Amino acid sequence: MPGESGESEQAGESEQSGEPGKLGESLQPGEAGELSLERRRLAEEKKNERYVWWYLAYFLFGIHLVAFVMIYAVLHAK
Repeated sequence: MPGESGESEQAGESEQSGEPGKLGESLQPGEAGELSLERRRLAEEKKNERYVWWYLAYFLFGIHLVAFVMIYAVLHAK
């Protein structure tokens, strides 16, 4: 079993570095484009997720700001 995991790691490394390996040789002509599309989709998803976190941060900041203003108004009302 340990030998199998080592082989798969080596094959994955050679594919990532651009050297022809076991996995790289078995690719069909159309699959290279699919990998490119998949990488592009993942990059877009990562960018969109980053935007969601920024929108959430701004929303939470705004909610707290409104809450502090309301607390101030209630405490200083006569």
